[in-house]
Amino acid sequence: MKKNRTDFRPRLRKSHEKHGDLQLIETFFQLNGLTESKDQLNTIMSYAVKRNSWIKEDPSVIYHFHQAMRSFIHASYFIMLKEKKYKIHTPLEEVSPLVLGLLSEKEYQNPLLVLKKAFKEYSVKEFDYFISGMVYFSLGIYDKLPERNMINPYIHLIKMLDAAYLIMERRKK
Repeated sequence: MKKNRTDFRPRLRKSHEKHGDLQLIETFFQLNGLTESKDQLNTIMSYAVKRNSWIKEDPSVIYHFHQAMRSFIHASYFIMLKEKKYKIHTPLEEVSPLVLGLLSEKEYQNPLLVLKKAFKEYSVKEFDYFISGMVYFSLGIYDKLPERNMINPYIHLIKMLDAAYLIMERRKK
């Protein structure tokens, strides 16, 4: 008798071939708005650092956000790889510092620089490890904190959210 096993490992290539990278990011922002995503990431990060508390939200909501962030990271990586296809330069006008957010003027002008810099410093696996660790530590009380630097990947993810949102807005225009 043949035993059928279900493979639960993520299949990055197959989903990437079915859906376009920009379509995945657009879907991400339809389900999770920019400010909501930043707030949720900030909440997860702050609870992951606290030793004696955990997120009071439903764990299924946190897990759904975790999965959405993973697809966002993978789609951002593929957009960065195909940068020639997505050349999005805009001339810089007088822009308010509030609009820039964490992005520099150069990054605001060309959001693909944010993705290049993030994936030059960290791999997709390291971002996956980071987001999984933050979700894990935010959902319970643990004696030990994560052993790696958590601030740099967090800042990169926030900037990546801003950059991807800019790319989506400029694509619509």
